[in-house]
Amino acid sequence: MPNPPAIRPIPKLVSVARHDMRNPLGEILGFADILAEEAGELGYLAISPDLAALRQNAAAILKQLNQTLTVEHLAANPGAADELGQALQRFSQEAAEAATALHARCTQLEGQPFLDDLTRIRKSANELGEHAPKLLAAMFEVVAPEFADLEQTHDGGGTTIFFRKPAAAVAPAPGSEDTTFLTRTEVRPPVAGTILVVDDLESNRALLTRRLSREGFTVALAESGRRALDMLGRHTFDLVLLDIMMPEMDGHQVLTAMKADFALRHLPVIMISGLDDVDTLVRCIEGGADDYLTKPFDPVLLRARITACLEKKRLRDQERELLQQVREAQEKSEALLLNILPRSIADRLKAGESTIVDTLPAVTVLFADLVGFTELSARITGTEMVRLLDELFTTFDLLAQEQGLEKIKTIGDAYMVVGGLPDPRPDHAHAIAELALNMIVAVEQQFAGKELPVRVRLGINSGPVVAGVIGRNKFSYDLWGDTVNTASRMESHGVVGAIQVSAATHQLLERDYTFTRRELTQVKGKGDLTAWLLTGRRPR
Repeated sequence: MPNPPAIRPIPKLVSVARHDMRNPLGEILGFADILAEEAGELGYLAISPDLAALRQNAAAILKQLNQTLTVEHLAANPGAADELGQALQRFSQEAAEAATALHARCTQLEGQPFLDDLTRIRKSANELGEHAPKLLAAMFEVVAPEFADLEQTHDGGGTTIFFRKPAAAVAPAPGSEDTTFLTRTEVRPPVAGTILVVDDLESNRALLTRRLSREGFTVALAESGRRALDMLGRHTFDLVLLDIMMPEMDGHQVLTAMKADFALRHLPVIMISGLDDVDTLVRCIEGGADDYLTKPFDPVLLRARITACLEKKRLRDQERELLQQVREAQEKSEALLLNILPRSIADRLKAGESTIVDTLPAVTVLFADLVGFTELSARITGTEMVRLLDELFTTFDLLAQEQGLEKIKTIGDAYMVVGGLPDPRPDHAHAIAELALNMIVAVEQQFAGKELPVRVRLGINSGPVVAGVIGRNKFSYDLWGDTVNTASRMESHGVVGAIQVSAATHQLLERDYTFTRRELTQVKGKGDLTAWLLTGRRPR
């Protein structure tokens, strides 16, 4: 009598068998746990012994399955698969019968509780009994395989190579879409966070929903990877429980897509699967998963892992919020600094320069003073006075900004601006001239029709200055030199409603603007001077 052919376990199919049989066992254990808890809460202690026996038997067969379904054990003891198969058949039959008996008893109880979960236990037991023999038989290959079961190819040198045909992909069950939020709020209020459960098996989704809702979580369900990504793009979640083995788009692909999305990369993900090999675990952690749980899961461990991930998310969210607050504070500080100092000067201060002094050979300085504003302010409220000044000086600021000029300061109702500073420019005098003409118009428009109309008097001078930052607690960027003093004298000895410029500025502008000559006498610190009133632009 010939010897039976030698066989050996196929690692991948052993892993598949372990995964697919642990799923229904996990469902039986999980629902039995939940039923025992709820029976105690509702006072139906008479069914507790039967539930405890069911759970004990399920735990025992799970232990036998875990011990048997390893490549090393099966290689040394091929007959162990048959022993496991017989044990699984007995268990599935006994579990289905126990669930049926409990179902009948519960129909006699008030409110008929637990019927849905007992139906799920019976369904899982029947599925285990149906699929276990096929899964166990598929785990082995014959060392000398029959050619009919293999495909052939050639290596080009005349040697025939055999390899197994790949298993056909399992299509998802039609009509399995189930994405509603299913938390049973009547069990416990949803206070602990919102969790998205992603699993292609309805029974797994149901078990996790029942367990998580009892812990106080709000639960949403997605039956596929693509559906999960769609929901993640439209809803806010605190955590994702992600299965690995799913058709079309598996858990690894979903995890990769999440980590590539800036909006989702910080969302914690716990992989939960019947696969328990180290390579799968390592791949998930390297892919960005926060944790990994194997099915059937221990409810205490599940709660602990979820709580830890949510706490880490809370701390990360808090850290991002604090960083955002710091950025906003920095932006406000930056804006305030730029209201006081030119950007290039502010950058130098931030870079560590403690003393900033620059000598600029050619700038143009403008002083403006509101004539009649003192009389007007005596006849209006302080609030109205400040409002008028704010509106007018804001207009001046915008006009200066349009010309690329730097406002230096305001003193009361006086305004000082400079061109060619802090960055030199060849047209500094022309830019100041345009600003001055626009300021005349702005003041006339704002105070037109007032009982005591306000006018503006402007003075301009060009030349070298020294500029720098003074102060430590309150910074001030200012100018010094004879050029500044002369510009001030041009304003104070000027004509109301006109723009008076020095000879130096006139020389820079005379080709492009029209002027009227003026002779000034006894100018403080200057003696007699020739000045010019800028009256308009020359036609081009």
